[in-house]
Amino acid sequence: QFRLEESGGGLVQPGGSLRISCEGTASTLANYAVSWFRQAPGKEREGVSCISRSGLNIFYADSVKGRFTTFRDDVKVRTYLQMNNLVPEDSGIYYCAREVDHWCSNFNENQIGNWGHGTQVIVFS
Repeated sequence: QFRLEESGGGLVQPGGSLRISCEGTASTLANYAVSWFRQAPGKEREGVSCISRSGLNIFYADSVKGRFTTFRDDVKVRTYLQMNNLVPEDSGIYYCAREVDHWCSNFNENQIGNWGHGTQVIVFS
């Protein structure tokens, strides 16, 4: 059984940085691509990043390119999202999501096998 747990959210000022992480409790998380999604109040959930099982293919939403970096540590069964130069529009609940296969699905929620409960990020001025 898969369980994903996010951590590391919090409050930050614009221009600041946060690193959030996603920990899996099943070693087979290492066999799947992992995506990050976010949802701001009153808005639909949107894809932020995805890293393939191998770590060689990484995708980002246009809104975060150049500012966010995702990487994985399969020994620790964790995936990370490093967020730099944060802006208020980055505020929301960030969800870790296990893809059903080892490649990224271009943020297709029908291809998500498991969701974490989310961690909140608030960027305030």
